Amino acid sequence: MSKKRWQVFPGKNRFFCGGRIIMAKQINVFFVTLVLLIGVCTLFFIFDAEYLATHLHWSIPVIAGVLLAFTLLFLFRTSFSDPGILPRATGDEALFNDRGADNNVDLTQPTNFRNPPRTKDVVINGETVKLKYCFTCKIFRPPRASHCSMCDNCIERFDHHCPWVGNCVGKRNYRYFYLMIVTITLLCIFVLAFSIAHIVMLAQEEDKTLISAMSETPASVIEALIAFFAVWSVLGLAGFHSYLVGTNQTTNEEIKGSWAQRHGEVVRNPYTTNSCCSNFSKIICGPSYTSLLRLREDKNQEKKDMEQVKLKIEKILAENPQNTPYWEKRERNGSGAAPPLDHTDLQTHIPRTPTTS
Repeated sequence: MSKKRWQVFPGKNRFFCGGRIIMAKQINVFFVTLVLLIGVCTLFFIFDAEYLATHLHWSIPVIAGVLLAFTLLFLFRTSFSDPGILPRATGDEALFNDRGADNNVDLTQPTNFRNPPRTKDVVINGETVKLKYCFTCKIFRPPRASHCSMCDNCIERFDHHCPWVGNCVGKRNYRYFYLMIVTITLLCIFVLAFSIAHIVMLAQEEDKTLISAMSETPASVIEALIAFFAVWSVLGLAGFHSYLVGTNQTTNEEIKGSWAQRHGEVVRNPYTTNSCCSNFSKIICGPSYTSLLRLREDKNQEKKDMEQVKLKIEKILAENPQNTPYWEKRERNGSGAAPPLDHTDLQTHIPRTPTTS
């Protein structure tokens, strides 16, 4: 029985549910996040929610439940999805890119090999951006992509690798990561405020000291302490990523100073719309992106697709004999290998069934 793509995937990832869930190799910290989040909220619902619903308002546990549900939804969506992994080059593509041979050069002759350039320049909205060659994936990375050393993959619009969610954060899951830290910030503030309110109300109601009230409901004290220490980090993180979204930057670009002023020369960010609201709308409310990995397909499916493409092209060229397919030219010249098909030109002929995770 032929293996699926996720079973022979070259990166350092874990797969679950037949390739539908993809995470990083190290996921221990993710479970710490999950235990803290669910544990604190469980204490709140058991020891605080009933009292607060009776003495303050019935909606308090409902709001807490909604915030927890959205936080978990965005956390799982961030952790379990493909962040935007770029497929590695196929064998022929890797040989051609790695050796940097010209189209008309016989690749079977070692003397014709030359090292590939490390960068290429492209112009985006009037600004020159360098595309870097990845010697692991054997591809020129698209703009804003970077190779994650933890997952050993090139990630499109790479932001950072987050151990707390057990995955990289990139083009396909950044919006869910941002929404997660916003909702978890609101949840921490909510739990902190109402656990303290519970303690204060107990002290006033029974005319006790604050220490006596705290000894009566130690669970509220534990919740308040955890929420207090957590809120500062997640609040700062939410503010930082709000700034990044508003300026259409990534954490990777901000740390490297990609769009910072250098030697008095102004470097403009070519991806920003110069409007905070437009950047928020573009990143948070923009379209969803399809995974490029097709993890649940047969590992030989791409070869079958390319054979179908070849048959279609042969049929088309049979009607126009003056155009000779490149593989026939290769056979006539006697060379053993040839550059791969131009996938850009042939994309419309490839019968793809992309998957989403």
